[in-house]
Formats: sequence, C-alpha cells, structure tokens
Amino acid sequence: MQQILDIAAANRQHAHTIIQELQIEEIWRSVGAEPRLVGSLRMELLVNHRDIDFHIYSPELRLADSFAAIARLAENARIRRIEFANLLDAPDRCLEWHAWYEDDEAQLWQIDMIHMQVGSPWDGWFEEVADRIRAAQTEETRTAILRLKYETPTERKIPGIAYYMAVLRDGVRTWPQFEKWLVAHPLDGIIEWRPEKPETEEK
Repeated sequence: MQQILDIAAANRQHAHTIIQELQIEEIWRSVGAEPRLVGSLRMELLVNHRDIDFHIYSPELRLADSFAAIARLAENARIRRIEFANLLDAPDRCLEWHAWYEDDEAQLWQIDMIHMQVGSPWDGWFEEVADRIRAAQTEETRTAILRLKYETPTERKIPGIAYYMAVLRDGVRTWPQFEKWLVAHPLDGIIEWRPEKPETEEK
C-alpha cells in the first residue's frame, strides 16, 4: 500500500509542477476568468489516470476569450493535442477544452478545462463536491479509494465519482465488491451525489 501512497504523492507534486509550468491559472486570469482546481487532484486522490481538472468562470462567457486563453496555452511545445466542444446549448452550458501535455518521461497528462459563466447552474458545485469528499475521508477510506483506482485495469474508464460513492456511501472496499457495485449502479450524465456537510460547517 505504501507504493500506492507514494505514487499518489508523486503524481500530486508533478501535476502542480505542470500547472505552474503551463501558467494555466495566469493565462485564464489574463482573459478575465477565474480558474478553480477540481477533481481528483483537488482531493489528493490522483493515482493512475494522469488528469488535471479546472472549472473556469467568466462574468461574461465569450468564445473569443476562451480561444485566446487556449491559444496561449498551445504555445507551450509540450502541449501535443487540444480538443474543443461547444456545450452552451447542453445541460452543462459550458465551453469544454481538453489538452494533452507530454512530460519528460513521454507520459501524457490530460488537462480538462470547463469554461462557464459566473452564476451558471454548476457554479461552485464540483468544488464543493471535491471539498466534501476530501473532508469525509478517513485514512482507511482514502486508502480504499486509492487502492481501487490503482487496481483498475488501464482500459477501463470509470468516473471518479463512482469510487467515492462506492467507498464513502456504500462501504465498498475491494475490487470484486466494486465490480458488483458498478453493475448495480450504472452511472450516466452529471451525478449529483455528494457527502453531507461536516457538522462543523453546518453550525
């Protein structure tokens, strides 16, 4: 288990180094947007899947600003590919960017940047989900989540929220239990589950 903990710690440090090198936060702020880290990196649960997730908020969402920020990001020679989706007419109501960064070991890191307007239905939602999941963890449940992520076959694509729901809500601890849980709990679309607020926050 110590090996898995060491991998998680190394990935967390490496991810933050990439964020600094690419100047992701500075680039988005230069177009008047506010980037906020979300996902497994914010929760310190980054293991096998090398991904960095940001939600980015603008007072007024303009395609030109979004493309200007990505153009600056693409100037870094380590960015190998970028994908874009306009989801303004979808429930997400956002501009969705995916960039792939190649590190010194020729490993690709996926950087997901979801650009939305301040006050959108999902403004702050996933930041709070991440913070509640982090607050709800114990050493034992964090270890269980990291182990399940580590044991996931490379070809399997499982949403991060599945691990957190299974372990924190439903008591799953082993890979065989998790496989049964996945069959019983098919996940699709935006999942709105999150742990209850810690009691100290409710007072």
